[in-house]
Amino acid sequence: MSKSIRFHKLGGPEVLQVEETEIPVPGEGEARLRVEAVGLNHSESAYFHGTYVEQPKLPSKLGYEAVGIVEAVGPGVDAGLIGKRLASIPGFSMNDYGVLAEQAILPLHALTDSPSKLTAIQGAAVWTRYLTAYGALMLFGKVRREDFVIIRAASSSVGTAAIQIVKVEGGKSIATTRTFAKREQLLALGADFVIATDEEDLPVRVGEITGGRGARLILDPVGGPYIDKLAEAAAPDATIFLYGSLSKQPTTYPATGFGKGLALRAYVMMEMWATAERMNEAKKYIYERLEDGRFTPKIARTFPFAETRQAFEYQEAAQHVGKIVITF
Repeated sequence: MSKSIRFHKLGGPEVLQVEETEIPVPGEGEARLRVEAVGLNHSESAYFHGTYVEQPKLPSKLGYEAVGIVEAVGPGVDAGLIGKRLASIPGFSMNDYGVLAEQAILPLHALTDSPSKLTAIQGAAVWTRYLTAYGALMLFGKVRREDFVIIRAASSSVGTAAIQIVKVEGGKSIATTRTFAKREQLLALGADFVIATDEEDLPVRVGEITGGRGARLILDPVGGPYIDKLAEAAAPDATIFLYGSLSKQPTTYPATGFGKGLALRAYVMMEMWATAERMNEAKKYIYERLEDGRFTPKIARTFPFAETRQAFEYQEAAQHVGKIVITF
């Protein structure tokens, strides 16, 4: 038997249940992992709350991002993978697959090597964060040396990855957080500047930091009415990448964007799957920088599998910096 996380109704972390099921058998084009670690994402929380872009078919599995050892493969899959440590890249529906389980089935296209120099815990904190930040900053934003980049909710796993990418590319990151409580941690991660939005005027501070230029790129997973403040702080012809809606309030095109040529661009990590070439280039970029140490996954805290509910409660409290990881 294998234990897995499932939920039978929508709600908060309290709806998550540990259930025992038969050890799953991989089908054609699939492999089964003995899961070692799972990284949590806000998308999973939105999924069981019922606010994600996809509605769950109940009862539902859960979990996108795992690292584990291949124990079995289905028809058409190379048996040489058995015994290897692989990681999952979100590129599937949680209505079909879910990795918050002792044994997880995954489609072969969503599996990739877990970097050998990383632990399983670190490996479970790689793909969502770095691919999301890469797509916005590199593929679409084309960050340049001396660019100023505002990273809203910078203490999130994607935010911490974005700080590292901006630094590697020679830009200047302006990390935002609600209070100064996380300031030193963000500076230690490589942020060039930190703005506490509950205590400082963002456009004024950005103007001071940039010498009046404003920021050319802005990453925002929150949305809502604060988008107007971000637009005020933007440079002419800047782009705001909106990659989430944590605000739960409507996000409209900011009035302060008119006359600036400001682009408000909705973006999701799944766009990285548009072509094999796009994904392969992103993976190469990330692998190389993990290998030489320019990228280091920031782990906020680990929880044992039995405390998955508590882990999601901790994530929803939003007091951490980096990625929360479930261990087995």
